[in-house]
Amino acid sequence: MKLVPLGDSIGMVLAHDMTEIIPGRWKGAAFKKGHIIREEDIPRLLNMGKEHIGIIEYKANSVHENEAAIRMGSAAAGPGLRLTKPSEGKVSLIAEIPGLLKVNYRALLDINCIDDLMIATLHTNQLVDTGTVIAGTRIVPLITEEERITKVEKICKKNYPVIQIMPLRRLKAGIITTGSEVFHRRIPDEFGPVIYEKFEELDCEVMKQIYSNDDSDIIAQSINTLIEENAEIIAVTGGMSVDPDDVTPLGIRKSGAEIISYGAPTLPGAMFMLAYKNGVPIIGLPGCVMYSKRTIFDLILPRLLAGERVTREDIARLGHGGLCMGCKDCRYPSCGFGKGGLY
Repeated sequence: MKLVPLGDSIGMVLAHDMTEIIPGRWKGAAFKKGHIIREEDIPRLLNMGKEHIGIIEYKANSVHENEAAIRMGSAAAGPGLRLTKPSEGKVSLIAEIPGLLKVNYRALLDINCIDDLMIATLHTNQLVDTGTVIAGTRIVPLITEEERITKVEKICKKNYPVIQIMPLRRLKAGIITTGSEVFHRRIPDEFGPVIYEKFEELDCEVMKQIYSNDDSDIIAQSINTLIEENAEIIAVTGGMSVDPDDVTPLGIRKSGAEIISYGAPTLPGAMFMLAYKNGVPIIGLPGCVMYSKRTIFDLILPRLLAGERVTREDIARLGHGGLCMGCKDCRYPSCGFGKGGLY
């Protein structure tokens, strides 16, 4: 800290809070640490009895905390985000639309390895609403070197966008409900209504539901019928275990679909299947989706609606965090379920 005469302090950065006392009325920080002294501040400072103030020397290649936060936030923010004004040196990134949060966590790591600065975000691949605070950024000291902020901007430009909100598409969904007990109406269909609700929760229209016996050829035919009728995503429910009567995985294979994964390192949802045919995602859903509040379906469906082509590696990554705690008061997606390990 350097002590300078008040008259020479314009444009300099305060090194500490400046307390103002008005007897019986007010005591508090009239000017906070990091404030840049302006000409109009001088009379008030004189009235506070200040003729000399402590300042931080501001060199030509220095960047003030407010400017640094704005530049870092602007560089990292992609579609669907807006920046707040600086507050105490921090800028927040806010979701302008509902959708799927995507964070390039490798680029984020590179940024946070630079001295003096930070960007903190929510977990990637989670649903967020309009107005959600997605990230915050600031520098640790009051000023930092221009070179460090420039480095952040280069990382963000190379990896754009580092942070974004992907809107969810409104897809036409088809449902195939398997099981002889439901097909022959021995028991009511309790799986279909759950899937209807999941799709409608994300603003998708269920165009058709087909009931199929435990017959792999009929399941395959049903899948192809829905694709011919322009279904954009297909959920096949039940028959996903290793029981001899559970032939849904075979039916999906017989449809000619490309199998991405049979099995997922998540609980609930280990017997999950993902496949594609003609660009249409086909999802094989185990029975746990019918009775568990949150499962693998909740992790994968938003990504498919956001237009991602989910890979086997994407599913494998879910293992770290893939165990749902089954909390009495579910906080999903504000919990660790399905957040995945970083590699």
